[in-house]
Amino acid sequence: MYLSEMINDFTEHLEVEGGRSLKTVENYRLYLERFMEFADDITVDKITTEMIRKFRLWLNRYKNYNDQELSLITQSYHLIALRGFLTYLSRRDVPSLSADKIILPKTVREQVTFLHYDEVSNLLDQIDVGTDVGLRDRAIIELLFSSGLRVSELVNLNRDHINLGRREFMVRGKGQKDRPVFVSKGAAERVEDYLAVRQDSLAPLFISYSKNAGQLNTSGNYRRLSARSIQRMVAQYARLAGITKHVSPHTLRHSFATDLLMNGADLRSVQAMLGHSNISTTQVYTHVTDQHLKEVFEKFHSDTDK
Repeated sequence: MYLSEMINDFTEHLEVEGGRSLKTVENYRLYLERFMEFADDITVDKITTEMIRKFRLWLNRYKNYNDQELSLITQSYHLIALRGFLTYLSRRDVPSLSADKIILPKTVREQVTFLHYDEVSNLLDQIDVGTDVGLRDRAIIELLFSSGLRVSELVNLNRDHINLGRREFMVRGKGQKDRPVFVSKGAAERVEDYLAVRQDSLAPLFISYSKNAGQLNTSGNYRRLSARSIQRMVAQYARLAGITKHVSPHTLRHSFATDLLMNGADLRSVQAMLGHSNISTTQVYTHVTDQHLKEVFEKFHSDTDK
């Protein structure tokens, strides 16, 4: 059986039986097609440990169309996809290399970028809430910081998805997994303020007012606001606030998690609220809280050398 044939079978399996998102499936296909670019469309029984060794070297030297090299984490994603592919072949009794022959490199995750509470407040102060767009932007930023939503989850919200009275609702995140989302009183009020000035009956919770970015659809209504538009909007207010670090919607999700941990929340609870399937993904925030603990120690612990 040839690589191209089995890659198609595997990615279909990920989508249909594995319940993976289309984005995840697309990424796995990209990584496996890069392996095929390196190895050619060989039969899967021809995959060897020596081929994997040479593929790792090829990845390390690979450059994309922008002449950029692949990061170590991205190289690892290629190997994770290949290992999953080999596991799938084994389960189907298709002869090939054993998945346990692929050892992943040790990677060091970059420290997460987050905003302190006063930085979030300064960012919010830049928004002119005297306009419909300003009311919308304030609601979006407060909701992101309050809930820890991914921007992809936020843009897919409809009005009837969110219960502002109870200030909680369910959202379907990565891997088609549902999780509860909680909203602060202030964020719920900002969303209510925004919805109060809406003159339409459209389903999307957040809509675009731009005649260019938000073209009218066939019914004459504005379309759903895009994730890219929110990214640009958040970055714009961060610049106005004089925040020099890179700020994105995901920065607000990091800020949500960091704020919880710094105020005493346990890691498992934060994991559930973020929708992480693995606790190791949430543990990236311990680097941040460790630094916070050091600051607390330096400030409040008595020094005997006085």
